[in-house]
Amino acid sequence: MTSLRTGLLSRGNTARRPVRRSVVASVLVLCGVASMSACGKTIQIGDASPSAAASTPAATPATTPATTPGGSTGNAALQLIDTSAQEAGQTGTGGTVVGAAVQEAPPRWVQLSAVKTPTLGSPHLININQAALYRFDEDNAQPSQSNCNDACATKWPPVTIEKGGKVYLAGVDHDQVGAIRRQDGQIQITVGGWPVYRFAGDTEPGDLNGQGVGGTWFAVGPTGEKVTP
Repeated sequence: MTSLRTGLLSRGNTARRPVRRSVVASVLVLCGVASMSACGKTIQIGDASPSAAASTPAATPATTPATTPGGSTGNAALQLIDTSAQEAGQTGTGGTVVGAAVQEAPPRWVQLSAVKTPTLGSPHLININQAALYRFDEDNAQPSQSNCNDACATKWPPVTIEKGGKVYLAGVDHDQVGAIRRQDGQIQITVGGWPVYRFAGDTEPGDLNGQGVGGTWFAVGPTGEKVTP
């Protein structure tokens, strides 16, 4: 079992429950003073089905919002916000669960934070619960497609979000973030084109038990890169 101490590359510690590992916060704001202006953009959700993946770059972020015939932003699009959830006034976890707990309903919002740890050295991503996020070498990034389904997705829960949800970013460029629709219809977040996951074996903030599993699972970096020691 591997654990680590994390230093958030954001304005503050957004975890809402006591932790056994200290978290040292430092500032990395992508868009001015985040507490004054939460800028960002809207992305469309790509189709992750094999037939569509063959011809469509599934998770390329849209440069313009998806709109309804009436001109308002469509409820299937996701909003990317260049600030932490805490700075935007959010409390709690948005509905994101921990460890092996089943994600019965997709979270209303998700936070992706870049952290540095002595274990890995290079920045990698965590969610609002300080759970490490991973990428799978057998997935595809161009076009984005998840090849982890059924039993695999139970062990490696995809980072999902509800339609119209918000993705808060701390130390992550919104141009790197996209979304695909999985085979089961859920919306999964991608970074640098790579679908991102939790690991059911990570039960405490700072756990990194999924690192290197099977030689195909690794912590994911802020641009979707594979992070290794």
